[in-house]
Amino acid sequence: MNVKEMMRNSAEYICQMRREFHQHPELSMEEQHTTARIAKELDGLHIPYEINGEKQTGLVAVIQGNHAGSAVALRADMDALPVKEHTGLSFASQTPGKMHACGHDSHIAMLLGAARMLMACRDEIYGTVYLVFQPGEETGQGAPYMARFGDWYAKAGAVFGGHIWPDIPSGTIGVRSNAFMAATDMFTIRIHGRQSHGSQPQAGVDAVVVGSAMVMNLQTLVSRQFSAVEPVVVTVGTFHGGDRWNIVGGEAVLEGTTRYFGRDVGKELPEKMDRIVKSTAAAYGAEAELQYTPIVPPTINDPACTDIVRQAVTEVLGANALREHDLVMGGEDFAYYQEHKPGSFWFIGTYNPDVGAVYSNHSDHFTIDEAVLPGGAAVYAQTAIDWLKAHQ
Repeated sequence: MNVKEMMRNSAEYICQMRREFHQHPELSMEEQHTTARIAKELDGLHIPYEINGEKQTGLVAVIQGNHAGSAVALRADMDALPVKEHTGLSFASQTPGKMHACGHDSHIAMLLGAARMLMACRDEIYGTVYLVFQPGEETGQGAPYMARFGDWYAKAGAVFGGHIWPDIPSGTIGVRSNAFMAATDMFTIRIHGRQSHGSQPQAGVDAVVVGSAMVMNLQTLVSRQFSAVEPVVVTVGTFHGGDRWNIVGGEAVLEGTTRYFGRDVGKELPEKMDRIVKSTAAAYGAEAELQYTPIVPPTINDPACTDIVRQAVTEVLGANALREHDLVMGGEDFAYYQEHKPGSFWFIGTYNPDVGAVYSNHSDHFTIDEAVLPGGAAVYAQTAIDWLKAHQ
């Protein structure tokens, strides 16, 4: 693959696509317009595809190489966030209250760019490349939704994906073998006390006090009930309790998230949390129940697949672009694909103060260094080519 020439020839197209998708964000599992727009581009490239008819969002395209072989899948997510954009960009969101604040517009554009590159070098493709344009990553619904669609997942020997990442410099690609991104679970705790007048707390059971104690006690899970070398996070994100300033609150609701890498930790957390919730409530004469909901499993990168990515990055961008990344406590529903298939997920660095690309994912000021997009697209394409050559 003549990488440099293809990157140069695709740069304007990829940037244009990214800006168009940025202007028209759609929330998770509502990406019908985005799906239709991708389909139109694929029609122009003469690449066959099938739209997921379950919700009319998401599609899988197929590029057949000139040589027989196995199959590999490349994935890009498509959904935006319920964020009001404050970037001031000329191509800012045209939909109030919705924004591509996590870079998924860039992922779509890069995969379309990779599609163009792959179509131009089919003589280097030994087998089939599936292009998976996935909805609903932000809610954790999209990967299972696409995995059960058609037969691409059953046929693919490996699945690869990347993500724009503002924590590492533009022009670099962050990779990691084995555990990479954390499992993400959600919990809700409902506390039932007894209301009383604020001047007579002894007549009630203060659910706000119970909740406050519970917030503190839950942190002992991390500090005292799991190994100090096992990364675990328990975060209470919201606390709603009480009705009025001079009333002892009878009800409170806590919501939060847990993050971890070890599957055994994931099995133990609900039971250990429930014990703390119930015992803390009982100590104050209240009652409480825990609702624990798994969202996405940990992202575990197959070492052999990750070596393919390392090879592709070196071929496309040079050895200096490759960097080994630390563990990340954020979650990613790409992990669902890795439960039954080998694969690897990597980060595309976009940090560049010169273009204002300094804000974190999900910020209302989030933007990227668009100069990284052609390289990201080429890494996608080269990864598919190299994996298929290694698995003829």
